[in-house]
Amino acid sequence: MKFFIDTADIDEIKEAMSWGCLAGVTTNPSLYARTGGKLADFEGHMLKIAEICEGLPVSAESQSKTTEGMVEDGRRLSALAPNIVVKLPICAESLAATHTLAAEGVRINMTLVFSPTQALLAANAGARYISPFVGRFDDIAEDGVQQLANVVACVQNYDWSGKNVDDEVEIITASVRTPNHVTQAALLGADIATVPFGALKKCLKHPLTDQGMASFDADWAKVVAAQ
Repeated sequence: MKFFIDTADIDEIKEAMSWGCLAGVTTNPSLYARTGGKLADFEGHMLKIAEICEGLPVSAESQSKTTEGMVEDGRRLSALAPNIVVKLPICAESLAATHTLAAEGVRINMTLVFSPTQALLAANAGARYISPFVGRFDDIAEDGVQQLANVVACVQNYDWSGKNVDDEVEIITASVRTPNHVTQAALLGADIATVPFGALKKCLKHPLTDQGMASFDADWAKVVAAQ
């Protein structure tokens, strides 16, 4: 399973890139605003991220509510850099926009997906990536992992050749809160997990690793002292 980072913070992206295990970035104007960015600068910031990511897919979200606006945003965003993917929320307007943009060679990440039927509609419209949300189900005491399992099973039942520019559909597990979400997504066969930097760092940690490192340091200190 591939890891994307869900952020607009340049420093977080650079650090995750330095680990050598990052496969892409997902972001939106709200995440950019959290860094202190202004909406007027959003597209320029997306270009910076696309350059840092050296060809890895970078999902930049349209804020339009109409098909025409989404198509316009999609054309403009995708023209910023060849690795920009246009992120659209699942709705009737975005399905129509996806159909148009995919035919023009624009990669679409369909987000805010909560059901297999939404995912199947998105794939049929030409979405390159589909982002089912997990954590938001947990917020309302429902099983987000089971919903993800249903999406994965339904989408992977079919061959999506000819539907989009790359002839494949990848499932991005979104709204990831914990390492367990990542583990369950991988066990289910989801292609990607897009993870906030804080959660990504938690994936790197384990208490037994910390104990082992402490023991290693103590043993090494004894070896040095004995020299």
